[in-house]
Amino acid sequence: MNRADEIASNFLQVKEKISVAAKGCGRDLDQLTLIAVTKTFPTTDLEMLYSLGIREFGENRDQEASVKAAQLPSDINWHFQGGIQSNKLKSICSWASVIHSVDQYRYAQKISEYSLNKTMKIFIQVSLDKPVESRGGVDPEKLNDLAGQISLLPNISIMGVMAVAPVDQPAEPAFAQLQQIHQSFIAYYKDAKYLSAGMSGDYEMAISYGATHLRIGSSILGNRPPIK
Repeated sequence: MNRADEIASNFLQVKEKISVAAKGCGRDLDQLTLIAVTKTFPTTDLEMLYSLGIREFGENRDQEASVKAAQLPSDINWHFQGGIQSNKLKSICSWASVIHSVDQYRYAQKISEYSLNKTMKIFIQVSLDKPVESRGGVDPEKLNDLAGQISLLPNISIMGVMAVAPVDQPAEPAFAQLQQIHQSFIAYYKDAKYLSAGMSGDYEMAISYGATHLRIGSSILGNRPPIK
């Protein structure tokens, strides 16, 4: 099987699993957005994904993503999902359509400053770890206060919340907690109706707990090449 066939086959399997998971919890497929996480993979792989109709690509490193974004068609929506570094934000804002990992007001301020010609869509990352904030993400108890500050900034639109399942704890209780956090959040911020959660190892479970944006990499593209 060549690379194009491998990617196409994997993509079809993922789409089917998403469909089954959505049907199992009574959700419509049009409520779900699949983001192909393409970090460390070559541009040729992204071109194959594009030919399959994928337009939502996720990247974690500005240095890599800025090059890819310049080489690929302009109708792609690029999602930045990695840990934020202040000195990279100006570049990130030049190519990203959505930033998933905002967890500090100072980052939001810079995003606002660097997004003069567009409205940057963001997710606020919440921490599901114990102790909280040990791997990034804001303490859930501070979420509403942070969102209140960010909502006053120009050029930013809060889409919802994002989280990564803990590495040393079961994913399901964490997703249940995240669903509760999100439901409480949208009681105050009604337009922030989206939930970015679920990766290759847990996206089916995430769907059952309300995820709308699924960040899937290795299930489609296979094992990652080493970072150079």
